[in-house]
Amino acid sequence: MRESSHSPYTAREALCANIARLAAGEGDALAAIYAATSAKLYGICLRILGDEKEAEDALQDVYIDLYRRADRFDPARASPISWLACMARNRAVDRLRAGGKVRGGAVPEDEAHSVADGALAADERLLLDERDARIHHCLETLDAAQRGAIRDAFFGGATYAALAEGANMSVSAIKSRVHRGLAKLKICLERE
Repeated sequence: MRESSHSPYTAREALCANIARLAAGEGDALAAIYAATSAKLYGICLRILGDEKEAEDALQDVYIDLYRRADRFDPARASPISWLACMARNRAVDRLRAGGKVRGGAVPEDEAHSVADGALAADERLLLDERDARIHHCLETLDAAQRGAIRDAFFGGATYAALAEGANMSVSAIKSRVHRGLAKLKICLERE
């Protein structure tokens, strides 16, 4: 069956199917996932890190994580692109918190064995992933204007002034839109 390039629902189904294939051990599904998502995920990493090489490294980490953890994706909790975008955001933020330019703080290879693993334990990571999936699920319940403003502000780092300019609105109107959206988001998260 031929997929329509104009149907986001079909793209979502294809992405879900490829993640399920990857979880089942079909490694070739990763290429299809990469082709469908890499531009968007790279954009998220680049916006957060502001460095092409760092963004490329963060993106590589995202796909390594996906390869290892594809079985954790639950399409009932989040859309596949939201789940992957959350992974990309988290990876980029982790790299940023590690001191910005990871390359500048790299340990020489012969000393690498003595560096402690600062990664979260698997159960802590799972809890954070579940929380992130709930957030993205609840974001999808907001109207498009609120959802877009919240995503741009919190995932893209946009200021109220930048949001207002982009929407051709006053800063106070944008603040109201974001605050109303956050209030709805909070109610949804409390129900989850």
